Amino acid sequence: MAPTKSPAVRRPGRRPPERAAPAGARARLADELPGVAVPAGCRWPIVLGIDPGTRAMGYGALVLAPGGARALAAGVLRPARAAALPQRLAELRADLDELLRRLRPGTVVVERAFSARNVQSALRIGESRGVVLAAAAAAGARVVEIAPASAKRAVAGHGSASKPQVAAMVARLLGPSLPALADDATDALALALCHARVLELERAAGVLLPGRRARA
Repeated sequence: MAPTKSPAVRRPGRRPPERAAPAGARARLADELPGVAVPAGCRWPIVLGIDPGTRAMGYGALVLAPGGARALAAGVLRPARAAALPQRLAELRADLDELLRRLRPGTVVVERAFSARNVQSALRIGESRGVVLAAAAAAGARVVEIAPASAKRAVAGHGSASKPQVAAMVARLLGPSLPALADDATDALALALCHARVLELERAAGVLLPGRRARA
C-alpha cells in the first residue's frame, strides 16, 4: 500500500465498499475521511493519536513507513454541542468505532491523565479518555498512554511548548503538504509522533518487546 502523504481533510470523496458505519458516525466523518481506509494487509504499522475531550476530540494517524512516519488522516470529532454529556460520549464512541474500523491502527496513543486546576475539566477529560480506552480495546489495538509534556518535548524540544509551537513542528516534521489543522488534531499527531520516536529509539537499541505496554 502506498501511504497518503498528507491527511485527508475536507475534500469530497467516496466511502470504501465496506460494511455500513453507525448512522451518527457517517455524517461527522464524511468530510474528514473521504475514502480513507487501510486494507487489512497493510505491511506498515499505523499509529493513531487521540487528544481526548467531550466537546472536541482530536485524532491524527501516521503510517510508519520505512522512510519515516507519514500522515494518513487527521481531524476533530465534534459531538452535538447541545447534547447532554451521556449523549456526547455515545456520539464520540460511535465516531471512534468508525475511525478505528477504517484506519485499522495497531496502536492507539492517548494523552495520559493529569491533574488540572479546573476539577470539572479534569473530570470531563477523564470521561473522554475512558471512551477512547474502551473503543481501542474493543478494536483490538494496543493502547499507549503518553504525558502531554512528553509529546511536546518529542516534537518541539521542550515540554512547555505552546500549541502554535507544537503545530509548527508537527507541520515541519510531516512535510509542507500538511494542511492547516485545528490544535486538537495537531496535538493528536504530536502524540503519534512521540510514540513513533520512542519506537525508533527502541528498535535502534534492540529492546522493543512484542506486546509491551509502552509509557513515555
